Amino acid sequence: MEEAWSGRRGAGLRGRLRDGDGAGTGAMAAVTPELFEEPFVADEYIERLAWRTPGGGSRSSVEAFDPKRLQEEFVNHINELKLLDERIQRRVEKLEQQVQREAKEFAKKVQELQKSNQVAFQHFQELDEHVSYVATKVCHLGDLLEGVNTPRQRLVEAHKLMKYFNEFLDGELKSDVFTNPEKIEEAADIIQKLHLIAQELPFDRFSEVKSKIASKYHDLECQLIQEFTGAQRRGQICRMREVAAVLLHFKGYSHCVDVYIKQCQEGAYLRNDIFEDTTVLCQNVNKQVGDIFSSPETVMAKLIQNIFEIRLQSYIKDQLEEHKKSDAEQYLQSLYELYTRTTNLSSKLMEFNLGTDKQTFLSKLIKSIFVSYLENYIEVEIGYLRSRSSMILQRYYESKNHQKRAIGSGGIQEFKERIRQRTNLPLGPSIDTHGETFLSQDVVVNLLQETKQAFERCHRLSDPSDLPKNAFRIFSLLVEFLCIEHIDYALEIGLAGIPSPDAKTANLYFLDVVNQANTIFHLFDKQFNDHLMPLVSSSPKLSECLQKKKDVTEQMEVKLDMGIDRTLNCMIGQMKHILAAEQRKTDFKPEDENNVLIQYTNACAKVCIYVRKQVEKIRNSMDGKNVDGVLTEFGVRFHRLIYEHLQQYSYSCMGGMLAICDVAEYRKCAKEFKIALVLQLFDTLHSLCNLLVVAPDNLKQVCSGEQLAILDKNILHSFVQLRLDYRSARLGRHFS
Repeated sequence: MEEAWSGRRGAGLRGRLRDGDGAGTGAMAAVTPELFEEPFVADEYIERLAWRTPGGGSRSSVEAFDPKRLQEEFVNHINELKLLDERIQRRVEKLEQQVQREAKEFAKKVQELQKSNQVAFQHFQELDEHVSYVATKVCHLGDLLEGVNTPRQRLVEAHKLMKYFNEFLDGELKSDVFTNPEKIEEAADIIQKLHLIAQELPFDRFSEVKSKIASKYHDLECQLIQEFTGAQRRGQICRMREVAAVLLHFKGYSHCVDVYIKQCQEGAYLRNDIFEDTTVLCQNVNKQVGDIFSSPETVMAKLIQNIFEIRLQSYIKDQLEEHKKSDAEQYLQSLYELYTRTTNLSSKLMEFNLGTDKQTFLSKLIKSIFVSYLENYIEVEIGYLRSRSSMILQRYYESKNHQKRAIGSGGIQEFKERIRQRTNLPLGPSIDTHGETFLSQDVVVNLLQETKQAFERCHRLSDPSDLPKNAFRIFSLLVEFLCIEHIDYALEIGLAGIPSPDAKTANLYFLDVVNQANTIFHLFDKQFNDHLMPLVSSSPKLSECLQKKKDVTEQMEVKLDMGIDRTLNCMIGQMKHILAAEQRKTDFKPEDENNVLIQYTNACAKVCIYVRKQVEKIRNSMDGKNVDGVLTEFGVRFHRLIYEHLQQYSYSCMGGMLAICDVAEYRKCAKEFKIALVLQLFDTLHSLCNLLVVAPDNLKQVCSGEQLAILDKNILHSFVQLRLDYRSARLGRHFS
């Protein structure tokens, strides 16, 4: 173990203590503070101490380990460390005493500096007060000097003015300021002041001199304006600014501005677009006017006013007066375009500085130009729209070689209308229109387009307070010509063209009228929402528009319902003619019961062909829920016709089977209606026909089936009575 410890110690210190190899047997080195300098590691310090101690272990295995000697060395070293600690402690105490002594001296020095600083601050305050006192004296002295100098300068100036005034009294201007053209600004200042003085002098004594001063005043003013004009033509902005500053105190300053505005416009209107030229001109002037005049916003406002009142007004008047009496359409289009472009120009001019309320300023300029045209705009609009709409309809009817019938009005017509609504009878002769609906998509598009443009013009040109009222008047015209004169007229003609149910042949074209009227009314409704509603949505006129639309809609719906109802009656009448012509009594009582080869009768086949054709036509003519509503009514009437038709015949056993085949075919046809009620009716009818062929003993069981149990016994009995064997088989007892 001793050898192992010795080996570790030797390995740990061998590389660091080469200088102690020869002192292994000598005395331990003296303990000094330098041995404890950072970085200090206690373990290494002990290792080094033990390694230097003789008998404390050797790097070779020859010398034996002597623990007592090592202990003595450690004790001695500890004592030396204690002595070192005492010396260091005494030194620390000495340094602390020195620090305390120096701190007291420093605090004393700081107090002395604070006292010196207070003294310096007091001296500074005294100096500041003295400087303020001197400055006050200097300002007072300056005021006194100014008070003395200002009257003096006024006296000097008055003396000069008196000198110049004397020259005007003598009638000879000798001063260089009046004869030297280069001193025109100085001369202008003098003559402007003399002119003000002359205004105060009595006329009877100084009339001649006042006249001379006024003449010179006018001459100098003209020279300055000519100088300004020349400088503007040469593009000398600085010279223009100097002359404008001199003219500012003259009466002719406004004339200077007028000259500037006039010359600005020279060569500015070379294109055909006066509005674009005006925009470019104002942008160019706005860039330089601030460098020339002291109040550029006034000059810009005057320039724009001049353009509006002279150039624009003249241009607009020429454009509008040309068409005002001869071409209302072109007049309205030109008015709308010119007003729109003028307001757009006004919006662009808003970016310039024109004073405080430029919005009101520009609005007044626009109003001054268009006021005479906007006052009666709506009357022109209504007159044009009425004549244009009337012409569109007239040309259409002329293209059809149709002389428009006068739809009656008054008490007799209303009485006929009520009778027709309640009885569904055609009153008056039927009209053969050869399938013409008298409804035209082109006519409708033209009417709606004209009205749309009228709404746009109304929105732009109407006063905001009159806008809802004017829009309602335009809408009323649309209702009159589109809904009443065109759609309603076509419905009247269509109703008059529907043949009676007893007619053997009929061209049922009213469904085409329904189809086109429905499409047209969708377009009418779209324009109502897109173009009229925004104009009246926030006014009391909204309720009037909605009510008018509702009234005309209901009026047309009544006639559409009436026409559809009469058309369905005609369809049923045509089917009756087919059945009457094609159905023979022997169909259901064949002479040879065992030789029946047909699947269904010829009458059934033709009726089904006719029904399928009408169903397709109904689907093509209606939309939405209207399709189901009309097909339901048609299906119910179709069922009633077949039901009543079957009850007109007597049936043998094989005839009953043929009747079942016919009803089965009718049921297939009913499926194409895609209406549950119609299919249910034909299912029940098919079950009723089974009563024609069922064995007498099973009759009661069949009658209690799911579909027949809910029917009245009289209905079941009526079908059983149609059997040829009703009496012989005593079938009536099943219903007693």
